[in-house]
Amino acid sequence: MKKRTAFDWIINISLGILMLIILYPIYFTVIASFSDPYAVAKGKVLLYPVGLTLESYQHAFAYKQIWVGYANSLFYTLFGTAFSVALTIPAAYGLSKKQLPGRFGLTCIFLVTMYFGGGLIPTYLLVKGLHLLNTRLVLIILSGMSVYNMVVARVYFSTSIPGEIYEAARIDGASELRIFFTIALPLAVPIIAVIALYYSVANWNSYFNALVYITNEKLEPLQIVLRRVLIMNENAVNEALMQTNSVSTEQIVDKARRSYIAYTMKYSMVLISSLPMLILYPFLQRYFVKGLLIGSLKG
Repeated sequence: MKKRTAFDWIINISLGILMLIILYPIYFTVIASFSDPYAVAKGKVLLYPVGLTLESYQHAFAYKQIWVGYANSLFYTLFGTAFSVALTIPAAYGLSKKQLPGRFGLTCIFLVTMYFGGGLIPTYLLVKGLHLLNTRLVLIILSGMSVYNMVVARVYFSTSIPGEIYEAARIDGASELRIFFTIALPLAVPIIAVIALYYSVANWNSYFNALVYITNEKLEPLQIVLRRVLIMNENAVNEALMQTNSVSTEQIVDKARRSYIAYTMKYSMVLISSLPMLILYPFLQRYFVKGLLIGSLKG
């Protein structure tokens, strides 16, 4: 067994410290969401939960709009991811073919969109002109295709699938469509899984498009709902605490308690919004590493 040097110990300790710095905020969010609101607000929660309670979750799920937002986010994530993958994979496969006419020009057109966009106002006017405001379709279409993901998939098709397989299929009389669906897609499962995960996380966390193009509360995704719940809750608490002249001591205590609950609700809502992605990742993890290593140097 190789003896560890001082440099190895320095690297290991540095990585350990970095891991703690990354993991502690996540750990604190979990324990704070299950702790007594008063203890969290006073800074008593550091390494373990204090006064275990589900009060912040009870108040969060008391808002029926959260369930509507959950359903909307799942809808946008599922169909938005399917739409984006359906655009990305065929484009990447086509651009990976050296014999494609105009391949360089098409690639340049795609790359230009990575650095230059139409802007918010022209996009809004276009969406309005197409009568897509306050529709589910607008969030699915605008999620569209990521050129970066397309380039990654293109590299996979170019380097990870031997060209001899395509040639053998052509000799046997297979058309390009049949080669794509029966050969390329089955062999591209790792990169499809990785790209689907990228799109899923982006669609689930997306809020800006909904903030601009959606005003109907029944169509709002979860992130917009959580934002509004937090703002409403904090505003209600602040207004209640300012009106302390005409209320009893018990009411003041109750209002103070609500202010502490509003503080811990931030942590519970972080976990509520992150849960679906945490559940999804283990199912795609087997493909994730393989998909990320495409194009890398292997010794």
